[in-house]
Amino acid sequence: QVQLVESGGGLVQAGGSLTLSCRASGRTVNTYRMAWIRQAPGKERELVSVIGTEISDIYYSGSVKGRFTISRNHAENTVYLQMNSLTPEDTGVYFCAADRRPLIYIIHGVPDEMDYWGKGTLVTVSS
Repeated sequence: QVQLVESGGGLVQAGGSLTLSCRASGRTVNTYRMAWIRQAPGKERELVSVIGTEISDIYYSGSVKGRFTISRNHAENTVYLQMNSLTPEDTGVYFCAADRRPLIYIIHGVPDEMDYWGKGTLVTVSS
């Protein structure tokens, strides 16, 4: 079992920055790939970024590449999402999720297939 708790969401003006954190607990959490998935109002869930067990294995969706940075700290069992140059289109609930499948399956699969989920944290970007 893996438990995930997100924090760091809030209200920010367009052009601003936020850093989300996801604290994971569980005996083997460092063997999981960790992802950030967001859901905008009225839209389906979208994979934003995922990081492998090796921190060099990283994927970003085209909509956030160059603006967001994912990282993980194995010692603290924490995953971060640094978000810069935010736009109103980044508004949504951001979920942290964990899965053991290879990165390629996570990237090309359906976000709902992730094994474990946090409850999400709301990010609102005002124009």
